[in-house]
Amino acid sequence: MKKGTLIIGGLLLLAIIIFMKYRSNYNEANRYQKQVEEAWGKVQSSYQRRADLVPQLVATVKGAAANEKEILTQVTQARAGIVNAKTPEDMEVMGKKINTAINLAFEAYPQIRSTENFQELQTQLEGTENRINYARDQYNEAVKVYNEHITGFLNEMLLNKTRFPVKESFQAAAGAEKAPKVEF
Repeated sequence: MKKGTLIIGGLLLLAIIIFMKYRSNYNEANRYQKQVEEAWGKVQSSYQRRADLVPQLVATVKGAAANEKEILTQVTQARAGIVNAKTPEDMEVMGKKINTAINLAFEAYPQIRSTENFQELQTQLEGTENRINYARDQYNEAVKVYNEHITGFLNEMLLNKTRFPVKESFQAAAGAEKAPKVEF
């Protein structure tokens, strides 16, 4: 009897150990899967940030550049008019126009800043793309950890492949190795 009890006890202990290991591996696979989903959500969030931010930045820079162009055109035309003036009266009238144009230009837009706006746009674009790249890298790392776990020796046999499928790392789109064109 003692031998039979020991065998049954040993088998029961082995069953409990296997169940605990399976439960632990299942819970760990579930946790890794959630981390992959969270990492992909961060990639999507970064994409949305870019989709929201870049058009607004480009529109702002375009608007500022157009405003500066208009002001500079007015000032340049006013200055050209004084050079072409033939009489003292023409010069006096043109001088007043230049002063008015310059005063309006500085009142409407006190400092020409197109170059700074374009530099800020470049900085924002770079920062946005860096965020996206970081999020993709984090996603790929989460996928690696998850895939290593579910394809391990024991987990490969025990875990349900439908519930825990192998995940694909982020792959660049065809042609992504070519730099995109940015038009203003």
